[in-house]
Amino acid sequence: MNFVSVRIITDDVARLADFYELITGGTASHTGDVFAEVATSCATLAIGSSRTVPAFAPGAAEAGRNRSAIIEFLTPDVDAEYARLRGVVDTWVTEPALMPWGNRSVLLRDPDGNLVNLFTPVTAEAIAKFAPFAV
Repeated sequence: MNFVSVRIITDDVARLADFYELITGGTASHTGDVFAEVATSCATLAIGSSRTVPAFAPGAAEAGRNRSAIIEFLTPDVDAEYARLRGVVDTWVTEPALMPWGNRSVLLRDPDGNLVNLFTPVTAEAIAKFAPFAV
């Protein structure tokens, strides 16, 4: 089994797709106004309208309610990304900082309040761990 994507449920697919295009530098592919995907070399971020939830199970997911997951993006230079996005991201949770596990990391919230981590491995161990995913 392989992990291939995370799906965020939202009331505004276009707004969230635009945000993640800005974050990743990628282009979202859209299926009408109810679904979009931003593919990276490692996985896909899927964005589904709250109107699609009944197809899975009515009430199974609610837009803007996540407080338990962190969406993470590996970047070559977290400080450069922080500088690039500083004027366009509304909610910064932290400034870039070195984490105990060897990544330099900054946390922000997307327009729906989901927590997003941009990180760069900086210790030898962290660099080796993420080498297969290097961008």
